[in-house]
Parts: sequence; C-alpha cells; structure tokens
Amino acid sequence: MDPGCDPTRGNPDPGTSPLPRVLLLNATHEPLAVVTSKRALVLILAGKAVSIFDRDGSAVHSARLVIQLPAVVRLNRYVRVPYRAPSSVTRAGILRRDKKACAYCGGKGETVDHVIPRSRGGKHTWENCVACCSRCNTRKADRTLDELGWHLRITPRPPQHTPGGHLWLVDEADPLWEPWLAGAAA
Repeated sequence: MDPGCDPTRGNPDPGTSPLPRVLLLNATHEPLAVVTSKRALVLILAGKAVSIFDRDGSAVHSARLVIQLPAVVRLNRYVRVPYRAPSSVTRAGILRRDKKACAYCGGKGETVDHVIPRSRGGKHTWENCVACCSRCNTRKADRTLDELGWHLRITPRPPQHTPGGHLWLVDEADPLWEPWLAGAAA
C-alpha cells in the first residue's frame, strides 16, 4: 500500500483528507462495527471479507494493484457476537442519543438535565436524562416540568443497539451505510 495513504502516519499532503471509515457487516449482513479503511483493505486482501459497496472514484494504489476504497464490507464467515450489557449513562452518550438538541426548546444541547431533578428523587438513568441548552437548564433549575408548564420534545429512553453492538455511538454515520443501518434498527 502507498505510504501516503496510510491513515496512521498522518497526512504528507495537506490537501488530502484522511481515509474514510468503513462499515463492517457480519456474514448475515448485520452491522458489526465501523473500522478504518486500512483495516477494511487488510480484511479484503487477506480473503476474510469482501467489499459489497465501493466509494465512487476513490482508490488505493500499490506497485502492482489498484483497489477501490470500500464503503461497506462483509465478513466471509459468521462471527458470533457475545452479549453486551446495557451501556452506562454518560454525558457524551446522552448528547449523542439526543443529537445534541435541547429536549425543551430544540436549540443546541450542550448540557445534561435530569427531567425529575435529583434533589426531588430523580435517578441518573437514560429515561430521566436529556440533552439541554444552557439557557433552559438554568431556567428549569430544580423544578419539575409540571411546575414550569414545559413539555419534552422527545421521549428519553435507552439508546437503540443493533444486534452487533454499539453502532449508535458513531457520531456521523456515512449516508452510504443507510440501507444497512436502517435494516438493523428495525
């Protein structure tokens, strides 16, 4: 592989962007993970995976080979995924789940609010925590929604997982992955 295309070595040419990420599917077409382009190419060259959707016009060149950069690869053999315990509640997870939008006004959510304040017996759970803008968080303080006459724009619940694990943690899913991610969410 051309050293100029190695994403682990930085970019020798400031005009080029790093290689894109690739969706890795199990043999049953269930999403497993998001991997680097380099890892996807290694799996393809080792005969462990096949590209099922290539990126248009993007290729990696070696001395004897030109390979189209994949957007989605599928493993040739089924990989059993062990049971994963539910994710713990984190600030980053709540902001990601709510797409960084305030659950009260729809503005930019940069903080986390407990719908039922902890001072009033509210728990630190996925169902009680929402993304919130600083303004709404300050105005709400330790009051309940009924006291303010407010309502939630969303219903807080634990994040949805695919059969393969924690793909909801991917901040920016590539639009090319939509057919596989939509099928997994159903």
